[in-house]
Amino acid sequence: MRHIRLIAATGTAVAALALTACDNGTGTEDEGAARPKATVAAAETNVSKSPESSTPAKDTTGTGTDTDSGATEASPVSRTDAPGSKPAASAGRKGQSATRSVVLCNGTNTSVTAQLLSRPLNHMLLTVKNTGGKTCDLPYYPVLRFDQMQWVPQADESTQPQSVVSLAPGQSAYAGVLLSAADGSGTGGMAAHKLTVGFQGMTPNSDGGPSATPALPAKGVYYDSTLKVTYWRSDLDAISNW
Repeated sequence: MRHIRLIAATGTAVAALALTACDNGTGTEDEGAARPKATVAAAETNVSKSPESSTPAKDTTGTGTDTDSGATEASPVSRTDAPGSKPAASAGRKGQSATRSVVLCNGTNTSVTAQLLSRPLNHMLLTVKNTGGKTCDLPYYPVLRFDQMQWVPQADESTQPQSVVSLAPGQSAYAGVLLSAADGSGTGGMAAHKLTVGFQGMTPNSDGGPSATPALPAKGVYYDSTLKVTYWRSDLDAISNW
């Protein structure tokens, strides 16, 4: 009988312990397997949030490529927009913009007329007008050829302008031509029925492009060995009394 009472007392004590564990609001806790699982989960959470795992590994080989497949920014070594660097194509375009492209006045973008003058005597006036859509340069002086003449009339150096004549669309320039000596001192005089006006390039006696053939009077134009011309001038008054 005493043995039965001891067993009953022991069972009552165990039940009391079990009720005490349930009264803490968490239910019955398994002290064997549950706690290790919680500890492992917490450790895994801490590892996933650590700085080492959230920062992509950087390339240390010098190739400029991150080992993280999601990386989008290249290494500074391979950037083309670094300060002080310019692509070759851009530099070329800049260089072209700094140098104006020269368009020469010639027979393709101008009209040329030849007019005999009553004063000064034995003189002719050449007028060249820019009929193109761009400004053109008219360097030096006209290169004249009457009919099939084999020599080139020289220019009067005193009429040379200070800078190259430049004609905007619609503008005109002028040159005077001394056809023959008024006192008859010239030699080899003859009448010509065709005039070819040549244009020079930016260096003396260079080819400036197609020539022009202005009309002459039906009776022709008389010239002799004293034939000479002025430089092209944008101001008619500069050669009006030449």
